[in-house]
Amino acid sequence: MSLSRREGVDIRPTLLRVLTDLYVQAPSHTTDEEQQFVELASRLIDQVDDATRAAVRARLSIYPQTPGTIAIQLGIYSQTHEPAPVARPIAQPRSEPARATATPVDDESAAPSAAPLLMLPNDAAQISEMFFAADSSKRAAILFHLADAPLKAASRIPAPRVAQAIQILEMAAFAVDTESFALELADALILPTRIATQVIDDRGGEPLACALKALGMSSAAFQRVLLFLNPEVGASVSTVYRLSRLYDQMSERAALVMLAAWRGATVPVARAKYRPLLHDDDRQRTRASQPQARSETQHRSNDAPSRTNVRRASDD
Repeated sequence: MSLSRREGVDIRPTLLRVLTDLYVQAPSHTTDEEQQFVELASRLIDQVDDATRAAVRARLSIYPQTPGTIAIQLGIYSQTHEPAPVARPIAQPRSEPARATATPVDDESAAPSAAPLLMLPNDAAQISEMFFAADSSKRAAILFHLADAPLKAASRIPAPRVAQAIQILEMAAFAVDTESFALELADALILPTRIATQVIDDRGGEPLACALKALGMSSAAFQRVLLFLNPEVGASVSTVYRLSRLYDQMSERAALVMLAAWRGATVPVARAKYRPLLHDDDRQRTRASQPQARSETQHRSNDAPSRTNVRRASDD
């Protein structure tokens, strides 16, 4: 309301972002809520700038309950309800050497003309929070949508570091040493230890599968880790089978996008530890200390006897 009273301020981008954030916070919606969101959002999508439309598209592309009308309008799905070709899958390493006439192609250039979007810290934090708060079926749906989401994925871990990390992680899993497992996982994926511990301690197991998929661990090694790292998970045949099936069906791109979200989610916390320093902080600090110094000087001068009184006392 305050923004609308200002002349020349367009509140439609902010309104669309707020509506989208409120909509994705709930795991499910009634028919009336969905119809209301479609009516409001469909009119605002065509009236906002490209940056706002791209941010809303990235948020709704990983939300399982996105209305079909909005998904088609944003280009998330086509008219046949098939995922739009927003990015090519990550190329698997070839055993044969490349031809001399072939030019190397980076992962960044493998995408189509529309470059993938970088996740802002707040968006990354919301995606990470949404994933950890969801149940097993919703997590699987989120990981499925991340494969086609127009978000920038994290870079692959170098092969020598992957081989070393997998060996250490398997040894820690066999010894049921979760602390060493968390430290090695955090170091290999460049994650804070807090996030790595949260990934390991999750009862569902989907975050651990996503993290090890981003690392590049094989399916057989992942099954061995499941059997030994957590005795409760290893004793459940259905849980091990469900996570193994999810691990095989999960794409590497989806795991790398979630890894990027975990990394980006820690940026606001790190920035909050520091206080911004302005150019006139020293001057303001000096001004604030001057009245106190003057008051102390006046107080001392009032307490001390005057020189004239001392002289008169000596003459007497």
